[in-house]
Amino acid sequence: MTLFLGLLFGAVGSGFLVYAKRQQSALFLVVGFVLILIPYFIANVVLLVVIGLALVAVPILHARGWF
Repeated sequence: MTLFLGLLFGAVGSGFLVYAKRQQSALFLVVGFVLILIPYFIANVVLLVVIGLALVAVPILHARGWF
């Protein structure tokens, strides 16, 4: 299960990196790198999902002006 989640969050992180390069956004760049790296350090599935979804939500909520 963690292999699938690592692949999923890695793909989303790679998408964030491409978007960060086009838009020159440091927030998307940092979140993209963290999304790629967290599956290597977190083995608990529930914790990985919670942290991954929170990281995906950060730039989206920032773009909408929530913080």
